[in-house]
Amino acid sequence: MLAALVLRSPDFVTYQQLLDDVWGATPPGTGHRVLPSYVYALRRTLDGPGAEEGRSVIRGQRGGYRITPSDVRTDTAELARETGNAQRAKAAGDLDAALDHGGRALDLFRGEPLPGLPGPLADAERQRLVRQRRALLQDRAECLVLLGHYQAALDTLSSTLLSQPHDEPLAALRMRALYGSERQAEALSVFSETRRRLVDELGVEPGEELRRVHQAVLRRDDLPLLGPTVRPRQAAAIDPEQGEPKDRSSGHSTAGGRDGLPGGTDRADAPTGSDHTDLPGRAHPGRRRNDLPGDIACLVGREEELSLLTTAVSPDAVSVMTVDGTAGVGKTALVVRAAWALGDAHPDGCLFVDLHAHGAAHENVTPQRALRRMLRAMRGEDVLPDLANGPHGPDDAGDATDNLTDLVTAWRAATSGLRLLLVVDNARSAEQVRPLLPAGPGSRVMVVGRQRLTGLDADLRLTLEPLGTGAAVGLLRELVGESRTDGEPEAARELARRCGGLPLALRITSARLQSRPSWTLAFLARRMSDDAGGLAELRAEDRSVEAAFRVSYDQLGPELQRGFRAAGTNPTARFDRLALASMLGGSREEAEDVLEDLVDASLLQQPHPGQYRLHDLVKAHARRVAGEAPEEAAADRDAVLHLYTAAGRMASDWGPGSFPALATNAAGPCSTTAGSPFAGWREASVWLSSMGGELVDVVAFAAAGGHADHACLLAEALVDHLAGHGHHHECRTALELALACADAATDRRMPAALRNCMGVLDVYQGRFRQAGAWFAEALLYSRAGGDVREEARAIAGRGVVRGQLGDTTKALSDLERAVRLASGLADDWLTGVSHCNIGSIHHQQGRHEEALWHYSTALTLAEKNGRPRTISSTLCFVAEVELALGRYDVATDLLRRAATLAGEVENLPLRAATLSRLAAAEHTRGDLRSAVEIHREALAALTPHTSTWLEMGVRIRLGSTYAAMGRHTDAQQEFRAALALPGAGDHAREYGMAREGLEATDTTMR
Repeated sequence: MLAALVLRSPDFVTYQQLLDDVWGATPPGTGHRVLPSYVYALRRTLDGPGAEEGRSVIRGQRGGYRITPSDVRTDTAELARETGNAQRAKAAGDLDAALDHGGRALDLFRGEPLPGLPGPLADAERQRLVRQRRALLQDRAECLVLLGHYQAALDTLSSTLLSQPHDEPLAALRMRALYGSERQAEALSVFSETRRRLVDELGVEPGEELRRVHQAVLRRDDLPLLGPTVRPRQAAAIDPEQGEPKDRSSGHSTAGGRDGLPGGTDRADAPTGSDHTDLPGRAHPGRRRNDLPGDIACLVGREEELSLLTTAVSPDAVSVMTVDGTAGVGKTALVVRAAWALGDAHPDGCLFVDLHAHGAAHENVTPQRALRRMLRAMRGEDVLPDLANGPHGPDDAGDATDNLTDLVTAWRAATSGLRLLLVVDNARSAEQVRPLLPAGPGSRVMVVGRQRLTGLDADLRLTLEPLGTGAAVGLLRELVGESRTDGEPEAARELARRCGGLPLALRITSARLQSRPSWTLAFLARRMSDDAGGLAELRAEDRSVEAAFRVSYDQLGPELQRGFRAAGTNPTARFDRLALASMLGGSREEAEDVLEDLVDASLLQQPHPGQYRLHDLVKAHARRVAGEAPEEAAADRDAVLHLYTAAGRMASDWGPGSFPALATNAAGPCSTTAGSPFAGWREASVWLSSMGGELVDVVAFAAAGGHADHACLLAEALVDHLAGHGHHHECRTALELALACADAATDRRMPAALRNCMGVLDVYQGRFRQAGAWFAEALLYSRAGGDVREEARAIAGRGVVRGQLGDTTKALSDLERAVRLASGLADDWLTGVSHCNIGSIHHQQGRHEEALWHYSTALTLAEKNGRPRTISSTLCFVAEVELALGRYDVATDLLRRAATLAGEVENLPLRAATLSRLAAAEHTRGDLRSAVEIHREALAALTPHTSTWLEMGVRIRLGSTYAAMGRHTDAQQEFRAALALPGAGDHAREYGMAREGLEATDTTMR
């Protein structure tokens, strides 16, 4: 008991918490009445002689106790204080102080915490304190490493508490301490053993930090191996298009000789060759070839990819690795860094071949040409002198006439005894690369290109993604300077986002800032605030992000170019094959083929199977390219917006028949396609749900482009789907965007229709007075325009609002009139909704048989319409009447069916409401335990989007059930939670019920 009070100090501890903490699932039969005897004994032991209860260390209050913190000193409080001091000192760089405070914290431990104490709380605290002690030891070891006390760190790490076989940070720390003690082999063995355990026992590879330390130990980097990135070897500039390294002194590629092929002189600083004898096919000893470009100074955010590229490979085979990605993502820079790190493991040379696949046509390098130059590089002579003097010089000789098979044979013979590292840059196809593969076991080939080379057998395929915002800001800090970047943190993040994480874009941006010291980061971010401005700013002399994208586009075939332009017209960031098929006018399968080919060309990303997206900068370029064919772009836009409108109407519970027909003439907004591409409402609903929160972007796209009819029709069509799934904020945003366009729409129904939709949304959220204002405006617009359909909806909406606000006579008049109008329009949905609301009024007034007739009529219409959500909600109404008539079994069966239907359509708000009604039915039947369980299930179905009105109803019913069980504290908790919900005071009926429930339990507890 004392431990429970101390560990929860200074908080007030209720009777129930004490029972749970000490006895768990087996409390004493006398319940909380046993507690005073324990407290009495504790007070006698702890308090001074003659102390009164009001001055006791343990103070009693209604329903529980608390330890008085000012009168008690505990080791747990001292532990928290010293631990906090240690952490703050370490963060401030005062490692000696961190060791001092951490040592005091560790001294407080004297064996197992809380030894022998029973109960759930003691078990949980033992585990927490053990974890805290382990963290203190680990922090101590890290401080010792940072201070260079490696042996002391190893002694700390030998603690049995730190014997965690799968703990990667501990393994990395142990490796640093061992390496600092000049025990490199032991450090490497720690990595090997940890990796073996992770792979064998957990099926995962080591993470980024452990791999980084491993690489640093392999390279013998300076300790304490704490840098955020791998140490660079040599600074270099960046190629205008690819971000590839260049020699800073000349501005020319350092990739070797002319055309980026090997053939330059040996590097003076290249490592010497191995000390083996001069065997046939080997480069001459002491003349190890290294044609790698210079390494760049900054490589940020690529630690994981670098680790993958530099991992150990089989010494008995040729390993091939491919790196692909969009233009400017930094593929070459990454691979060159990896190649420099691996250079010492390839004693017979490092070659670099640039195939110029993304340059001008005359710059392309054929496999024959590449092989001739590599053979010359390795042998130091022309191996085919009869072909060496073509019309354009020896490098171009024989491109058209050389026998590729002979060259491949010669290359493989020359490399069969060598262990080479070959980097092939700017490759476009597997056919270009296969002839270049060396034959020597242990050789490694790294292939770089925008195209995914699926036809090439590879041990590792790596698609390089743009940098995340944090890493992108890190690169800006390296290039622009820490003080300038850190002085404008928000602007730095905005620039990183505007550059889309592309290193090429970030480097161009940095160059512009470096050359214009008066520019702030915020000023440049504003200049890049739109698509056109962003691309225009990403240009510096011969470097241009858009030019790099244009090269990729120009190399596509006509079908893929057409698909790329259509993708640029799509209104959302993510899309699927159906969206593209609607624009291209073909099948989904044909559209998917186009999309997959664009992914392989690194012009399209695939975040999830079946989902595609354009990088933000690529999308800006795609829109610009699409704008070069304005009629085609307009047709694509109309087609995809029609698709969303058709999906919304099909998915809506209103049903397509509740909407007027869409215009199909050439001037109309939906002229490119007829009918619906969806087999039924379920398929349309699933498709819309897959778009997530981007549905609002579709309406925004139409509104921003001045396409008022599209914006209005879309917002109207999406209301029921969004509101019915609890996405009230998105629904309201879409309607507000559309309302701003309503007066400009050629469809004069829109001003009234959109106001009716706003009213429907407010009813969903229980905002009845606001809904009434919208319906009143809609009624004025509809009557002025002679629109009977919208007039009927406005009258029905007004009737719903009047019924909720207590004006039942006028409500019935409105709803009965709405039934007549809706029946004449053959609008089954509106007819059914009106019948349900009429039935609800009769039910409240005790006319249960009349209510049942209206509910049954509504149920017949709902089942005819076939929408499970409407059927489920109507079943709930029928069940409530059956409960009032005493037919409990019938009501329960109806509610279970309603809950099942709500679950099938994954409608969480409806499921919560249905389960709560089912729980109320169980309560009425007398099964209170079952009622509580179902109420809790209803609470679990609530989401952040759930309306306050609905959640209040669920909590009030649960509170009433708790009160009936005598669990008054729990009941009060639910009533208070209902009253504390945002906007609870706007719902007078529910607010009053919660207040009454709270007051009744207060009275009972007194």
